[in-house]
Amino acid sequence: MKIGFIGLGNMGLPMAINLAKAGHKVTGFDTADIPLPDFIEKASDASSCATDQDVVITMLPNGTILQQVAKTIIPVMQKGAVLCDCSTVDVRAARQVGKSAEEAGLMALDAPVSGGISGAEAGTLTFMVGGSEAGFAIVAPLFEIMGNKAVLCGEAGAGQSVKICNNMILGVTMIATCESIALGDKLGLDREKLFEVLSTSSGASWTVNTYFPAPNVGPKSPADNDYKPGFAAELMVKDLGLSQEAAQDVDADTPMGAAALTLYKKFVDDEDGLGRDFSAMLPRFSSRSRG
Repeated sequence: MKIGFIGLGNMGLPMAINLAKAGHKVTGFDTADIPLPDFIEKASDASSCATDQDVVITMLPNGTILQQVAKTIIPVMQKGAVLCDCSTVDVRAARQVGKSAEEAGLMALDAPVSGGISGAEAGTLTFMVGGSEAGFAIVAPLFEIMGNKAVLCGEAGAGQSVKICNNMILGVTMIATCESIALGDKLGLDREKLFEVLSTSSGASWTVNTYFPAPNVGPKSPADNDYKPGFAAELMVKDLGLSQEAAQDVDADTPMGAAALTLYKKFVDDEDGLGRDFSAMLPRFSSRSRG
């Protein structure tokens, strides 16, 4: 396929590289003048990147920027093409962009991802997709290159909705995991033994079994690299914020999600969380007393 890829940051660039290596003709654009490999054609702007493409993929920071880019590229995209946004944005923005694309004779998908930078590089992302079955069928072979799994979750906005529900669980669970390890430390427990029990009992979770936040215990994780981010704490603030905006819109009671947002926002804004992995909550709790 001919693919335009707009947004070539830490996630977008490896995704575009994997598509190009699989034999697709990829044209890329980013507002930052980053070097691209020879096998990706560099566009001068978003409009030229989106012109005459079968699929245009976007990976952008927020819903406002997505809407701005969409206004630029939708008028130049060829009829029947697919606009596939892989950013994590608010549900309202995803639905608005989807509606605008469909009115212009395009197909639109909101397809946020899970798996982080390592998953983007390895081609093991999970895509949570909202939009039409026809659009999903066209992009499905690309999802298979960039990831391990893609699920069509419903109509426009469903992908973003699933993503914020997933990451609300992730944020809350990581805090609970870090609290438990810090408590175990103060009770004199051996972290290796604690992991052995938690990972095979009712305390098991993704944050325990796959991303254990203590150094040198369990599978390799950012904790083993001085908490350099695989998923930065400030991105967790963004995602938890999106979950609470959505909860407000639909009058959903999410006290744990709200509490997690408060803790992560304090961690990033007032403590040492900025630029650290979201699992660096463990040293935060370890250094604090109950008061």
